[in-house]
Amino acid sequence: MYNEKSKERTMRYMKERRDKLTLNLPIGDKERYKAYAESKGKSLTGLIVELVENDMAKDKKIE
Repeated sequence: MYNEKSKERTMRYMKERRDKLTLNLPIGDKERYKAYAESKGKSLTGLIVELVENDMAKDKKIE
């Protein structure tokens, strides 16, 4: 069951082990991008990360 203690652990984990990136998009685009990602069986975050990683691997400029 999710309670305040679980919430605190999750927030601490996110702060200590995850980076956050905020995107500013034109109104309506987020839903369009989210629907596209879901059509590929991915989350929007997962799709964005995959696309960037694939592009980096293709360029082999950043490892």
